[in-house]
Amino acid sequence: MKAIVYNIKSDEKEWLVLANYKKHDITIIANSLTADTLAFANGKEALLVFNNDALTAEMIAKLRLLGLKYIATASFETDHLDLEAAGIAGMKIANVPWSEKSQTPRMRMEQVIKNLDQWSSGKCVGKACCCQNNCGVAKALK
Repeated sequence: MKAIVYNIKSDEKEWLVLANYKKHDITIIANSLTADTLAFANGKEALLVFNNDALTAEMIAKLRLLGLKYIATASFETDHLDLEAAGIAGMKIANVPWSEKSQTPRMRMEQVIKNLDQWSSGKCVGKACCCQNNCGVAKALK
């Protein structure tokens, strides 16, 4: 899967690269996702963000026009994402479900890669699902 990650810190970058182990084609951008950096997402399928990156309805619509289908946040929270707009755009959303183990950057990056793995296999991400698309699995988990 072709993915892009914005606003990544050096320790998170290291763990992301290790967790990915060259499975997915991930472009890493140190800058935040803004109108000026949006073009880097062109041709990608998935976007990886952190809780410092707010995705508004307008930004999500632009990302969808660029071809993105998936948004994975490396955080527990999703309040920085307009989930309703993502649902309207038909995008799938995943987070890192909270647990004692998922507190470390390593475990968060492993979950992000697991989410990409599931999506690239055409599967739901299970407990990490934050979609508003009302798929059967998402409904059962809510």
